[in-house]
Amino acid sequence: MLSHPAGRHRAAEDELGSAPAMPPSSVASLRVIPGPPPTAFAPAVPPPAAPHSAAAETAVSARGLSLTYETADGPVFALSGVDLTVARGEFVSFIGPSGCGKTTFLRCVADLEQPTGGALSVNGLSAGAARLRRDYGFVFQAPALFPWRSVERNVALPLEIFGVPKAERRERAARYLDLVHLTGFGRKFPWQLSGGMQQRASIARALCFEPKLLLMDEPFGALDEIVRDHLNAQLLDLWRETGKTVLFVTHSIAEAVYLSGRVVVMSPRPGRIVDIVDCTGLGQERPLEIRETPEFLRLAHRVREGLRAGNAYEG
Repeated sequence: MLSHPAGRHRAAEDELGSAPAMPPSSVASLRVIPGPPPTAFAPAVPPPAAPHSAAAETAVSARGLSLTYETADGPVFALSGVDLTVARGEFVSFIGPSGCGKTTFLRCVADLEQPTGGALSVNGLSAGAARLRRDYGFVFQAPALFPWRSVERNVALPLEIFGVPKAERRERAARYLDLVHLTGFGRKFPWQLSGGMQQRASIARALCFEPKLLLMDEPFGALDEIVRDHLNAQLLDLWRETGKTVLFVTHSIAEAVYLSGRVVVMSPRPGRIVDIVDCTGLGQERPLEIRETPEFLRLAHRVREGLRAGNAYEG
């Protein structure tokens, strides 16, 4: 039987207030802002689309988006003049060197950072209003699971905070654990799971309250290549089944092209969009072997060339 100090000492704890200090990413992933009562549980697959205006079909719209940090050493230009529109149901990846603003852009969408210039809307609202409406789930680089709570109770934690009845919490947790292929692991603790399984539990937690938008910040970056390939294939299945809009940050060219309808290539700081690579020609059904095809290699080469051009940017 596996054992873990945190599991032995914390398994009975229920209240966040009694938890030890968590790293910033953990705290951010569980940020809760009062909002309207949660709606009743609904199937993940959206109903047939009704006619909408172009604005209603837009999940994220950024126009001239900029963000500058003021520091003791002078201003740091994280984003500069970013123009991007993401349609509902799209899978869009962001790739670029460290510090290019990929994560910063996601945090602006999530209203965790405040732009200093330009305009940003999320599902037709301001980022702040979309956050209050609980329009997004955020999956961070680390799973950020509480080790003293079972996997099921970790997944259901947002619902518990939102005041969803216990029976419905358990129903939703079971549904989303099944969706990420973790059926039967609900009573385990995070330290009893592999790294890939923990990250899948984190994805289930982000989906359990039915957000319209899934923000993913290098969720598979710390995993080995074999596990990463497996989770990439599962994530595509999950995206097709749920119809969510996904914004995905990665440092892997192959991962970006394999997963995405479009790949946004960004320059070093200040973060600008260098190129947007359309990968829809690969189709939605993408076996891992597609990475060996001429079209895949052509798209990967274009992303690589965009990264090189961005690194050469001066001004």
